[in-house]
Amino acid sequence: MKKHLVIALAYDQLCTFEFGCAAEVFALKRPEFEGKLKSNWYDFKVHCIDKGALLEAAGGLKFKAPYQPQLLKTADTIIIPGWKSIEVQPPAELIKAVRAAHARGCRIATICSGVFVLAAAGLLDGLRVTTHWRYANALAKQYPRLTVFANELYVDEGLILTSAGSAAGLDMMLHLVQLDHGAQVANQVAQRLVMPMHREGGQAQFISRPVLGSDKHRISHLMDWIRSHLQERFSVAQLAARAAMTARTLQRTFIDCTGLSPLHWVTQERVYFAKTLLEQTQLSEQTLAQDAGFGSLQTFRYHFKKIVGVSPLSYRTTFSLR
Repeated sequence: MKKHLVIALAYDQLCTFEFGCAAEVFALKRPEFEGKLKSNWYDFKVHCIDKGALLEAAGGLKFKAPYQPQLLKTADTIIIPGWKSIEVQPPAELIKAVRAAHARGCRIATICSGVFVLAAAGLLDGLRVTTHWRYANALAKQYPRLTVFANELYVDEGLILTSAGSAAGLDMMLHLVQLDHGAQVANQVAQRLVMPMHREGGQAQFISRPVLGSDKHRISHLMDWIRSHLQERFSVAQLAARAAMTARTLQRTFIDCTGLSPLHWVTQERVYFAKTLLEQTQLSEQTLAQDAGFGSLQTFRYHFKKIVGVSPLSYRTTFSLR
């Protein structure tokens, strides 16, 4: 079986954190996996767009990277880990290459300012995109045909995905792993990264206000309790009482911590749990709806499709076979 080829771009003034995130997700060996998944994990390679030069990365690091433009013709996924500057126009050779890759169906994902490369190539016209909140206004002004979501972690438009600054790129790449291998594998990768399981793209990029330590601590314990009691039904008032808060404080603290209301967060957790059950069991949809805490099969199907984008049956058909 041909491995899924992931190409990360390198360039002078490379954003080292974003590049390192791509290598961490796709290049590491995975001894924790077994069988076909272990032997057919991604094939990760680098293409440097600046041929033959000794380059400097963010922080003063000097490096060389291989110039391998032919790889872009066979890549299954291309990662653009940031860009030199939002004022720097990408070279014509790079624009031509990403256009050709997109035309043949290659998946292209950008982190932070990397979105400006695809915007310059004209590949984002009419699409929903995101970037670091600092660059959102500049992106919208420079490329008015885009719909810029200034406060989302990442946006998935099928063959093109864009993400916000730095760590949001990890969430986007875990999303790619989930698309390719399922929720359980994505969460195993997140565990090795020592980070929470991947967040959906619609969550907020940053916490708008400081959160009191005691409130955050209580919210963390409440989240753990909710995850172990997903079958139960509870209101915001009941959750607030368990956390020893007022309902208003609970709402505010949840939004500050996650960008989501308590009940929206609970719904997402129930969907995550249902995805794991769909991958690992043959339980009926009715039983799944009950085990995940949804009040009815209709409610389960509605929220699952709204968050995941496909029906539970379609999800199971895709990932149970893998």
